[in-house]
Amino acid sequence: MSGPISLEPGRAEQDTLALRLARPRRRRPRWARDDTADDATLAIRVPRQGPDEDAVSALAAELADRVGPAVHPYEVAALLEADGLSAAVVNERYGHPNLFSLASALYARVPRTYPEPPAAPDPWRPDTVRCLLRGVLFALPALAYLLTAPLWPVDRYAPVLIVAGIASWAWGQALGHRAHLRLVTGRREASGTLLAGAALGAVVATGLAALPAGGDGAVLAVAAAQSLYLAAAGVLLVLGRERLLLAALTPLIAGAALLPWWQPGPVPRVGLPLLALLATLAVTARVLRAGLATPAAAAGPRPRLVTSLPYGLFGLAAAVLVTLEGRRHPYAVIVLTLSMGPAEWLLYRYRGWSVAALRVSRTPRAFVLRSAGVLGLCLTGYLLLLLPPALLTGAGPAALLLAATLWTALLLQAFGVAWPPAVLCLAAAGAAAAVTWLERPPGPAVLPIVCAVAALCLAACAIRLLGRPSSHT
Repeated sequence: MSGPISLEPGRAEQDTLALRLARPRRRRPRWARDDTADDATLAIRVPRQGPDEDAVSALAAELADRVGPAVHPYEVAALLEADGLSAAVVNERYGHPNLFSLASALYARVPRTYPEPPAAPDPWRPDTVRCLLRGVLFALPALAYLLTAPLWPVDRYAPVLIVAGIASWAWGQALGHRAHLRLVTGRREASGTLLAGAALGAVVATGLAALPAGGDGAVLAVAAAQSLYLAAAGVLLVLGRERLLLAALTPLIAGAALLPWWQPGPVPRVGLPLLALLATLAVTARVLRAGLATPAAAAGPRPRLVTSLPYGLFGLAAAVLVTLEGRRHPYAVIVLTLSMGPAEWLLYRYRGWSVAALRVSRTPRAFVLRSAGVLGLCLTGYLLLLLPPALLTGAGPAALLLAATLWTALLLQAFGVAWPPAVLCLAAAGAAAAVTWLERPPGPAVLPIVCAVAALCLAACAIRLLGRPSSHT
């Protein structure tokens, strides 16, 4: 012998008969075991000439479900190595020189199968009961006017309450946005913002109502009560305490439900709304006190006040548009108010369906088309829901166009796009108010015209801005 004999697998010693000593038996996968010989005995093996195609095919059939998803033979090699397939078995049983050769053969035999990942849960699945409850809570305060209507003349009280209501609506929109920003920091910080903001908002709304009140103490007291309720109810809605607000309004609901069979005197007509107001204030104080008792979060930068300004301007514009519609069709306002629950539900559905559309789209253009389809589906569903009550109240297309304008604006705001809906709605409200106040043509037709223009512009903005995949990630 002129030198050492190489003992590496696949070398010269396999060209001759080999005498192998018995080794301790090692546990192997079933498909890697050799049923023709027992390693616990001496075995004389004849060198194999090329791969054993039948054995490789059988192995491929057995591992098809695990080899099929592989994107490279190296993944198959890692699979075989993890299952304990040794180099000796690869060579002796399957006739391949090494593990990578066998992995390549398996990869070539098994067709590629790339199963879709399991569907992820929808993060935007709406709470249907909560959305419907919020819509009802938006409309329930109207029962107070139904109870107290015989006690005050409409022509003297209505302008004061409208001014106070518009101011409260605009302030509440801005405060709600700022409170949600503070909720990211902590519950204590959001509660402090709501406490200070709600109190200041009630004062501002009452102060503005004093201008048309003309020193009438009774009408100013009613405006103050309305402002206090709207401020307190806004706090509970922002903090998700809808059921507490519903419980606080129980006296008002009970009194209004008995009106068809009972004509109360002045004391119950005033006492029941006042009791509901006091209950709402008490519940709000309790919720805020609990929030202020939580530990303070780490100090961080406060959101700038100007970031909430467009939300307040939109609230102002929406209140003016709804008021103009209410001058001609009062019941349409109730329909629009009740529809805010389904509108909020559809906002959640739009976000969930848009995420689903993003998962199945292969190109940006395909996603834009799917996003536009989702927008059209949600908006059409909302308008179809409003169509029967709009026809029953005689509101006609004006209420539907106004609803489309408000819903599309709220959709953009839900994605953080604040200034376009604020500017467009302010322009529509300003134009409609100016024409109505100055009694210029086209007269009453101005509201559906400006709402149609605003709705088209808002829909175009939504398709352009929300048709980007980055808006939904």
